[in-house]
Amino acid sequence: MSVILYFFIIISEFFVLLGVSIYFVGLLFSSFKGAPYVPTTKKEMMIVLKRAHLKKGKTFVEFGSGDGRIIRQAVKQYGVRGTGIEINPLLIWWSRFLSRRDGTAQSVVFIKANVFDYPLTNTDYLYLFLMPQLLAKLIPKFKKELKKGSLIISHGFKLVGMEKYLIDTNPSLTFPTYYYQV
Repeated sequence: MSVILYFFIIISEFFVLLGVSIYFVGLLFSSFKGAPYVPTTKKEMMIVLKRAHLKKGKTFVEFGSGDGRIIRQAVKQYGVRGTGIEINPLLIWWSRFLSRRDGTAQSVVFIKANVFDYPLTNTDYLYLFLMPQLLAKLIPKFKKELKKGSLIISHGFKLVGMEKYLIDTNPSLTFPTYYYQV
C-alpha cells in the first residue's frame, strides 16, 4: 500500500514539475519573440474596452493575444468578431480551450502567427499590449495597412511617431492606455 502511495506521489510531482516547466518555457519563448505574457486584470480590461466604444459586428484584432482574455471579453460584451494573433503555441492552445469553455469559440479565432505577417486591411479595432521596441517596428505596418477610421488601442506604451492620431489616453490604470484613430 505504501509503495503505491509513494509511486502516486512521485508521478504527481513529475506532472506538476512538467506543467510548471512548460509554462515557464512558454513565457521565455514569448519574451524572446517580442513581448512577455502579462495578463491584464479584469477591472482594467473592462475600462479599456468601454473607452474604445466598440460596435457590434466590427472586426477586433489583438496582437500578442496571450490567453485571449481581452478579445474574448470584447466578443462577449460588444459582439465584435475577433482574431487573436499569438506566437506562443501553448497560449494559442489555452486561448482556444478557454473560448470553447466560455462560449466565444464561434466568434473568435486564435492564430499562431508572427504579427508582421498578419494583414490588417479589414481591421476596425487593433489591441496591443506589446513592448516599445516591437511597437516601433510595427508602426509602418499600421500606417500602410490599417483603413481610415481604424482604432488602435495600445495598452501600456505610446506609439511613438503616431502622436497626431492620438484621440484619448487613460493614465489611471496600472499600465496607461492610448487610443489612436487612423
